[in-house]
Amino acid sequence: MHTTNYYDTFIAVAPDCPVVSAEAPPSRGTPSVAELQFAMIAEHPYRHTSDEVLFAVHARRADLADEELAEARQAFFSKGQPCLRSSPLPKRYGWGVHADAEGRVALVPLGSQEYLALAADPSVKQLLAMRSKRG
Repeated sequence: MHTTNYYDTFIAVAPDCPVVSAEAPPSRGTPSVAELQFAMIAEHPYRHTSDEVLFAVHARRADLADEELAEARQAFFSKGQPCLRSSPLPKRYGWGVHADAEGRVALVPLGSQEYLALAADPSVKQLLAMRSKRG
């Protein structure tokens, strides 16, 4: 079974992120992946792991019934899935993602004191979100 979880890791915004400070994803008719991820993580920092967030968003968008969840989760993680490094939150909307020692994640706004401290902390593994464009 594959996992997207990170531990004691900070995912900094992508080098080509178009914003200079964090912003909430805009609301549309049907909630986007970014909106769903943002709501789940921002409302409950350090409660969910990356795997939990990604699968919950997948299940919601696929409109899975409760009785389908266990089998769907097994199928979802039977192959590799894109991790939060490819999320629109650190790529487009200026949110760093911090995973604690237990793999639970929280959003950290670009430019905040917490962002700067985590980005400079040598005890935390440092990763960058994936770029939106090649180059």
